[in-house]
Amino acid sequence: MTTRHYLRPIALAESPQSEEGGAIRLAGGLTYASRFAVIAREGGRITERELYSAAELRAVLSDLSPELQTQFENLQRNHAPLECGARTIRLDQPQVMGILNITPDSFSDGGQFMDDPEIAAAHASSMLEAGAAIIDIGGESTRPGAAAVWEGDELKRVVPMIERLAGSGAAISVDSRRPAVMEAALAAGAHILNDVSAMRHDPRSLDFAARSGAPVVLMHAPGAGDDLHGDGTYRDVVLDVFDWLAARRDAAIAAGIPRAKIVLDPGIGFGKSVADNLALLNALPLFHALGQPLLVGASRKRMIGALSGEAPAHQRLGGSIMLAAKALEAGVQLLRVHDVAETVQALRVWRGLRDAALTDFSQLAN
Repeated sequence: MTTRHYLRPIALAESPQSEEGGAIRLAGGLTYASRFAVIAREGGRITERELYSAAELRAVLSDLSPELQTQFENLQRNHAPLECGARTIRLDQPQVMGILNITPDSFSDGGQFMDDPEIAAAHASSMLEAGAAIIDIGGESTRPGAAAVWEGDELKRVVPMIERLAGSGAAISVDSRRPAVMEAALAAGAHILNDVSAMRHDPRSLDFAARSGAPVVLMHAPGAGDDLHGDGTYRDVVLDVFDWLAARRDAAIAAGIPRAKIVLDPGIGFGKSVADNLALLNALPLFHALGQPLLVGASRKRMIGALSGEAPAHQRLGGSIMLAAKALEAGVQLLRVHDVAETVQALRVWRGLRDAALTDFSQLAN
């Protein structure tokens, strides 16, 4: 039976200093880890868990398995920026991706951008002015129970808006599972392919993505076909999602997609219970060990309502900001959100709290 190993950061620090010899800088750039768990798993069952300080981990690193040594390197990997036409999206600092749903049945905006392109374009412009680095345009709702969309309808929804925004020089991602839509979106001026099925919905997607040269976002979803929320059963949701994303990363690389152009998303809310989502959010630092930039989309998700008296989607701003802050603490590079202005404000304050030019960290030193 194969034994898998995992290197999970379990204590984050405000600065490189810590009481045990210096924390380790995570790939997010402004986040450090001071304690780690080395986990062994066989057949889905955890068989061993040992704790190390940052200094202790460095001391024993050469004795650990090659798998753990690679994860240690991945945790600290510097990620190249995403080139989006004339725009360069740096990944050495957190960035905000604004959501623009051109659908009649979005769970969060009630389809308000479906019928009036002027309203949709104005909303996209306001997100850019508020500080969004990327606008993510989707023409198919992926909420639980949503009906599948005909490819022709999806094209009619997203292509005109992409063409309109591309003229403004915006960095654009297309949220689609269909290679024909991906191709038309890139031709219209989009730059990033954001596939909630991780390129599994259509067997042609991986090959097209590789030939296109575009960056891709691969998201975890347990289901197949049109039910991405199905089959959400896990032995250990954190480690199962980690292994699943590792496999999709490897499939993308094998198909010819450069590693520097792969972003991974743990798929908050897709085929996961509230407890599953909380476990993943608390374990986000682990996912840096995959060696790819991370995207988290928890904005207005149902789990926020479940934890706050069943608040409807349009009343989940506080919870969305809290989850965005959690992702920032974990060093996540990309936040996919509905409320751009509020999230950007939170991000800027968070960065200020960690700016050595603004905050005296000397009392945290040894």
